[in-house]
Amino acid sequence: MRLDKYLKVSRLIKRRTVANEACDAGRVLLNGKPARASAPVKVGDEIEIQFGTRQVRVEVLDVQETVKKENVSELFRYL
Repeated sequence: MRLDKYLKVSRLIKRRTVANEACDAGRVLLNGKPARASAPVKVGDEIEIQFGTRQVRVEVLDVQETVKKENVSELFRYL
């Protein structure tokens, strides 16, 4: 699955266009390297997102096309 879509499905970022813009601005790292929105995400990957002064690091636990809001916590784990 593409990185921008994963960020939207996992609700780490609300909209896919916003995820796209964050990737283009270099605010999203995949396994420690700046990632493009089209980068493939797989289980075990580490995603780091810069939200202004705040930084969020998560580990990918599962990759699914659609997820209910209650089950989002099964997709990733905060580091």
